[in-house]
Amino acid sequence: MSTLQTRPAAPKRMPPDAPRVGLFVTCLVDTLRPSVGWAAVKLLEAAGCCISVPLRQTCCGQPAWNSGDRRQTQAIARQVIDAFADFDYIVAPSGSCAGMLAQHFPALFEADSADHRRALALARKSYELLGFLAGVMQVKDIDAEYDQRVTYHDSCSSLREMASAAAARQLLGQVKGLQFTELEARETCCGFGGTFCVKYPEISNQMVAAKAEAVQRSGAETLLAADLGCLINIAGKLQRDGATVEVRHVAEVLAGATEAPPLGKRA
Repeated sequence: MSTLQTRPAAPKRMPPDAPRVGLFVTCLVDTLRPSVGWAAVKLLEAAGCCISVPLRQTCCGQPAWNSGDRRQTQAIARQVIDAFADFDYIVAPSGSCAGMLAQHFPALFEADSADHRRALALARKSYELLGFLAGVMQVKDIDAEYDQRVTYHDSCSSLREMASAAAARQLLGQVKGLQFTELEARETCCGFGGTFCVKYPEISNQMVAAKAEAVQRSGAETLLAADLGCLINIAGKLQRDGATVEVRHVAEVLAGATEAPPLGKRA
């Protein structure tokens, strides 16, 4: 990972007993939207965590896993486990990547093997960003303002694997000026699904079309979510439809870090 190696500001000095959090940056944040990584760092530091970004981290292995390549996924998992072994927590600004670490890594290895035990240890301390902030750190003082009507897309992994839907709404409820409206059929997939959209493009397009129509019917000015894959998929469809709805990662709004243009828009 490269885009988070140079900080825009010096890290805060934390007390020695501050939780040691390893930030799992994710491939999409690293290559397409580093502002999400910086927003996550800001939120975690404000919550009292000591943040590190292990440079040995790579992909979570989800593309290989979804494609049925178990051996390659195991190799990736071992590298991730090594990179994050010494942290109190591993936090990802992505429900799908966090779900891979927390739900699928242990299933990669034979029960009671050394790899399985290490994967279980990692899984037990792996969290999606919003669930960690609201559930573990119990953040109740988000210092942000966003004077727009927003709606929220729950990614499949955030909703079903990491159970962070309530956390998202709890944290957004602390943002000054933000007006929230629920999305119709909010538990329905957007059609991205990693390699799903490549394997089944016609079905995927129908799903994202329905999601984009629901976003526009909501009357929201901004769509938020915690997974960049979903956001890029929906933003692309909205843009092709000529919609004016802005699309952002929820961490950017919670951190008051909306300097970067919305997804799909030029500066």
